[in-house]
Amino acid sequence: MIYCEKKKTDRKWRVAVKSINSVIMAAGRGEFFRSFLVGLERQPAQLAPGRQPAVRGRGKPVPGGGQADSDRGRTAGRRRKRRPNTEAPSPVSGSAHSCPGPRTETKKTVKTPPLKENLVERLPSEILIKILSYLDVSSLFCISHVNKLFHQLADDDVMWHKIYMSEFGSQMWKPRAADGGAMKEGPVEVEVGDRSVGHWKKMYFRTAAGQEMNKWRRELRDISPYTGLPRQTEWVLRNLNVSWELTVCDRLGQESTLEQSRAYFFESSVIVRWSGGNFPNYHHISSIQLHGVRKETLKSPTVRKPEWRSLILKLDMKTQSSRFIGKDRLIKLLSLSPGVIIGVWRGQSIVAFIMVSLHFHKLVEKSLLGSPVCPYSEPVDRPPVYNLDPEFGLHDYTLHFVLHNTGTEIMSGHFRQISCRAVQIQRGLVELKVIDRTNLSQHRSLSGNVKLPWKSEALEGSVENCCIMTVTLLDEFQKPFWCVSSPICITMVKTSLSFDYSGEHFLMTYQNTDGQVKMKLVWLKEQKQFFLISLTVYVSIFKVNQHFSTNY
Repeated sequence: MIYCEKKKTDRKWRVAVKSINSVIMAAGRGEFFRSFLVGLERQPAQLAPGRQPAVRGRGKPVPGGGQADSDRGRTAGRRRKRRPNTEAPSPVSGSAHSCPGPRTETKKTVKTPPLKENLVERLPSEILIKILSYLDVSSLFCISHVNKLFHQLADDDVMWHKIYMSEFGSQMWKPRAADGGAMKEGPVEVEVGDRSVGHWKKMYFRTAAGQEMNKWRRELRDISPYTGLPRQTEWVLRNLNVSWELTVCDRLGQESTLEQSRAYFFESSVIVRWSGGNFPNYHHISSIQLHGVRKETLKSPTVRKPEWRSLILKLDMKTQSSRFIGKDRLIKLLSLSPGVIIGVWRGQSIVAFIMVSLHFHKLVEKSLLGSPVCPYSEPVDRPPVYNLDPEFGLHDYTLHFVLHNTGTEIMSGHFRQISCRAVQIQRGLVELKVIDRTNLSQHRSLSGNVKLPWKSEALEGSVENCCIMTVTLLDEFQKPFWCVSSPICITMVKTSLSFDYSGEHFLMTYQNTDGQVKMKLVWLKEQKQFFLISLTVYVSIFKVNQHFSTNY
C-alpha cells in the first residue's frame, strides 16, 4: 500500500515536470521558468506512513484544516495494524509485514492507468499571468502556441498594455494645456477594457514593424538625380541582410529551395545567381518562384527563428515561353520574362545555373513587404493633373540606360529632354528617340566585348553577343515611369542600317507589355568594337493613359 501511494505521487511530479519542461522548450527562454523547474525536480520529503500528501491547486479546503490531516494519519495507522489479521500472509515471504509481493493466483493485478493530469493548468489564471509577465516579447509570443490555455493567457490585454507602454510609451503624443504649457508628466492613462481582445498585442507588433520600416525608408528618401532611384538601395539591402531564394517545382510537385550563390550589385540593378543545386531536368520544371528573405543575425548559432519570405515573381513554365539568347562550348542560355536566365548543359536537359536580373525600383519593398504567396502591390502614385494640350504629347522625359554583365559595365548613358509629339504615336506605342541615327554626334562606342560570363560549381565560361540591359525611364516629374532589367542579345542583319559606316550591322531588341527598346549597332573591324548608332524607346499608350489619366 505504501509502495503504491509513493508510486502515484512520483508519477504526478513527473507529469508536472514534463509539463513545465514543454513550456520552457516552447518559449525558448525564461529564467523564472528554469528556476521553477529546478524546484519541481526536487523530490518532496518522504511522508509518514499512511499520511496523505497535501492537496495543491484549486481544490476545496478540508473541514477542520490540519487537524483533519492528523486524524486521517492516525486512522490509517490503525488500519495498518489490523491488516495482518485480515489479509493472508504472502506465500513468498510468509510475513504480513514484508514489502508487497506478487498476489496469489486467485487475485488479479490491477495496473494503474497513466496519469494525464496537467498540474500547471490547475494553477489559477492570475498566477499563470503573473508568471508569463516575466517573459520577454519573443518568448511570450512563442509560448502562446503551446495550447489553448496559454494562447488565451498570453493574449491578455493588461499584460500587453504594460509591455506596449514600457516600450513605446515615451513616444506617444501628449496633449498640451490651454495656456500653452505642457501637461504634467506621467504615464498616459489608456482605457484597456474598452478595447477588443488582442488589441494591444496587435498595436505592439504594428508599432514595432512600423518603426523598423521607417528606419530603412528614411535611408531611401535620398534620391539620385542621375538615376531617379534611391542612392542607398544596395546599402539598405545589405544592412537588412536581405537575400533571395529560388524555389523550383517539378511536374511531380516536388519542390527544391535554393539559396543564392552570389549577388552582383550595380548602379540601378542586381544580378542574383544560383548554381550547384539539385536542379531538376529543364523539361520537367513546372514553376519557378523567387522570394526575398530577410535573415536576422542571431547571437547564438544554435537558435533559429522563422524567416519571412516575400514573393517577388512566379513563372508558370506551362504558359511561359523561353527564348534562346546564346551559347558556348558547354552551355546554352534561355531567357524568360522578366529577367530570368537559365543555363542548360549542351546536349542535355540538365540545368547548370539560374540567374535573375532585378531592377532597383521598389526592390526593397518587393523583398520585404510581400507575403509568401502574394507579391508586394505597389501603391498608385498619381502625378499632378495633366493640364497641357494633349496634342503636345510627352515632353521632358529622362532615360538612364546601362548595358552590363556580371562583372563590368559595357555602356552607361544619361539622356535628358526626350520628347514626343502626338503625331508620332503609332500602332499603340509612343516613340521616344534617344539616339538619332542621322545625328552622328550622338553616336557612341561600347567599351569591351558584349558577353555574359557564367559560373557553375567548378566550371565557368562566357557567352558572346549577349548581356544585361537596365532601363530607367523617368517622366517629366522625374519619377520612375518604366523600369526594366533583362537579358538581351545581338543579332546580325543582312541589310545595311546606315550608310555612314562600313561594317557589319547588328540589332538588339527587347519587348514586353509596357514597351519596347530597339538598338542599332555597327561592328568597327579596325577598332574591334561595337558602335551604337540608334536607340529608340517605345512606351505603350495604355500605360501612358493609365499613368496620366489621358486619352491618347
